[in-house]
Amino acid sequence: MPAAAVEQVSRPAPPGKTPGVRTLVRSLAITLAIMAPALFLRLSSTHPAPVLSLVLFGAAVVAASFVLAWAAEAAQVDVSGGFAIAVLALIAVLPEYAVDLYYAYTAGSDPTYVQYAAANMTGSNRLLLGLGWPLVVLVALYVAGRLSKKPATALALEPGNRLELGFLLIAGVAAFVIPATGHIHLVLGVALIAWFGFYMYKLTRGEAEEPDLIGTAAAVGNLPRRARRTTVVALFVLAAGVILACAEPFAESLVESGSQLGVDEFLLVQWLAPLASEAPEFIIAVLFASRGKGTAAIATLISSKINQWTLLVGSLPIAYLLGGGTAPLALDTRQVEEVLLTATQTMMGVAILLALRFHRWSAWTLLGLFAVQFAVTSTTGRFALSAVYAVVTVVLLVVRREHVVPTLAAPFRRTGAR
Repeated sequence: MPAAAVEQVSRPAPPGKTPGVRTLVRSLAITLAIMAPALFLRLSSTHPAPVLSLVLFGAAVVAASFVLAWAAEAAQVDVSGGFAIAVLALIAVLPEYAVDLYYAYTAGSDPTYVQYAAANMTGSNRLLLGLGWPLVVLVALYVAGRLSKKPATALALEPGNRLELGFLLIAGVAAFVIPATGHIHLVLGVALIAWFGFYMYKLTRGEAEEPDLIGTAAAVGNLPRRARRTTVVALFVLAAGVILACAEPFAESLVESGSQLGVDEFLLVQWLAPLASEAPEFIIAVLFASRGKGTAAIATLISSKINQWTLLVGSLPIAYLLGGGTAPLALDTRQVEEVLLTATQTMMGVAILLALRFHRWSAWTLLGLFAVQFAVTSTTGRFALSAVYAVVTVVLLVVRREHVVPTLAAPFRRTGAR
């Protein structure tokens, strides 16, 4: 299948069809209406029933996530290239960071919250790779097949994407220290954050690219330069303020709702919170894939995986220490098995992409294994599923062994070197 079929760039909208100020105003009005009840509750110090609180504050976090995504996409007009993709990916998951760091900080004085910090971190990572990656690839291949009139079996990545894979591969290997030791140590946290900083530095050396914006982001991007930059900053401030205001009550309502509904709080925190915060990112990625921009969409999700597996994980022991905890953030057996499952899934994801092609069968396999975990809840079952991920990873590494060393070396190569 020709790569161009998958990577066909959408044509510019005809004159008069480009999203304008009316689109921006309408989108902001909708998101502000969704945010308003939660902000009222927060400012008035009102405490409704846990389930109602969960719905209202969760809706506000989702709305703020969309605002963040619009601003981050529009910012690509002024900050271009791979660095822009990384910044977009980072900003898109800020709501998730706010919730998870709240749990880690609170765990410093209340050890029962350690499980929630681990749950949110592992859930967001597995949701992104197990659901987000396959979904985007399957949509991209469906669109490519319609455009080429032939079945599309694989999504071709750009040679430059090996840089991201190299960073994720090394971070993924380092992450096995956590289940091996039973804790996330402050030293490992600092190392992971430094690795993310190096990743961002490498991306600043890349070449500029023309962004392809859609919907509300396009409406912001089409504004005159000064108005665009002012709007982007204002959107960032608005979204950040709402997220900071809602993170604590949303996090607490997740735990309280689980107790009230008789649902395992760990599972509620693990899946509902990441799903709420990552929904806008998933939607935007799928929209890009549906317009023939599959590689750009999957590149954004790979970058999101890198910052989750480095910056987010690395920040947890720091937040824990600031909250009154110790240098190592100790994990119990359940949390260790969750981290191990997440680490092995990460390695399988990297192994799948070593040849810079994301095959349809790979997407279905990732999606199938992601679904299986909800039926496998015992400790033995989780370790068995981790073993399945590990075995598939080893097989793929052997089959694609010629790509392992170039991928490991990619983060350390001079920009532009092959």
